[in-house]
Amino acid sequence: MFNPKTIRSDFPIFTHNPLGERLVYLDSAATSQKPQVVLDAILQYYQTTNANVHRGVHQLSDKSTQTWDDSRATIANFFDAKTDELIITRNTTEAINGVAYGWGEHNLSEGDVIVATLMEHHANIVCWQELARRTGARLEFVTLAKDGRLNQKSLRENLSLPKVKLLALTHVSNTLGTLNPIAEIIAEARALQPNIRVLIDAAQSAPHIPVSFTKLDADFLVFSGHKMLGPMGIGGVFVRSTLLQSNQMRPWLFGGGMIAAVTTTATTFTDEVSERFTAGTPDVASAVGLATACKYLSKLHMQDVGQRDLELVLYALEKLGEVPEIEIIGPQDFASSEVDRVGSVAFIYKGMHAHDVAQVLDSVGVAVRSGHHCTMPLHQQFGWAASVRASFNVYNTKQDVDALVAGLNKVRQVFNR
Repeated sequence: MFNPKTIRSDFPIFTHNPLGERLVYLDSAATSQKPQVVLDAILQYYQTTNANVHRGVHQLSDKSTQTWDDSRATIANFFDAKTDELIITRNTTEAINGVAYGWGEHNLSEGDVIVATLMEHHANIVCWQELARRTGARLEFVTLAKDGRLNQKSLRENLSLPKVKLLALTHVSNTLGTLNPIAEIIAEARALQPNIRVLIDAAQSAPHIPVSFTKLDADFLVFSGHKMLGPMGIGGVFVRSTLLQSNQMRPWLFGGGMIAAVTTTATTFTDEVSERFTAGTPDVASAVGLATACKYLSKLHMQDVGQRDLELVLYALEKLGEVPEIEIIGPQDFASSEVDRVGSVAFIYKGMHAHDVAQVLDSVGVAVRSGHHCTMPLHQQFGWAASVRASFNVYNTKQDVDALVAGLNKVRQVFNR
């Protein structure tokens, strides 16, 4: 049975920080906390296995290489993907940059169109702005409806433009919590543009719900380990096998370890994906940590994780909705049993700047995020200067939401509002 209070004891941050067990951590969309098993796995690798991979002929190097390969397989399995479809990066941002340089530079030209949405994280905007500048392509944006969902008319209009080559779309908005109907959107995109490529940003969905690269039928899927209980400094991009085999997706970083042969005039790259896209020594320890996080989440069962997340989101919507000063942003009205909101609840405290609200909450041990959350175009569309975001993970409870609401009462007292 999914028991957040028991799960919370797996995370040492809740006893080893200055606040101790009083810490209410509601900033998991920025980065999640790490269970002890992840920390132990990283330490054990360095204590027992540390050696460079793919180079040495001694036993320790062989063991390290096997650990690297096993970790990649575990991570790929978590996303229902083939191991050879996984390219390890440092984070989601680097993964998107990798697609821009490794695929976009070779497949886009003047007049081509990239479609993104106004709910995207800056990483899923700036990379395409720069690619458009370099190639002469054009970046267009799908607008949002008042409820924080995609404007379906705008989506169809943008996908119907001539020469649309790429759709770059978040699975879950890091600000609004909106869960986009990815499968339906991809099907519509391919119907309108049979040769379109689709990139899905799964940074905010992977920690909360099952994500299948295979079933989504995307060409690229990017993610960060640190948001899904893994260490910082590791993430990845899954790439459709045919794009790798046809060399449409090429290496974008270069160096030793990725080669089959080097002469003074030319280089031939290896056919092994795990090596061809690894320019230099990989962060094996972080891969071990992320693989352990994947095992931890799998043991909890991602369906149960998603159900618990849903309960927290609905509870937060209910309790925050009772605070007169609060304007909740993002989807709130659910026409069916399908709740298309995941992971977080963000809001505006009327008449108060988000940073002031966050500072008062911090004074009572409640950690939230304030600002534009790397989604300035989204905030600009709705005229918000900034917002406050409470985001959840497996260690959160309804008592954490109650503590947030109690903290908002202190905001009222401090500022006489």
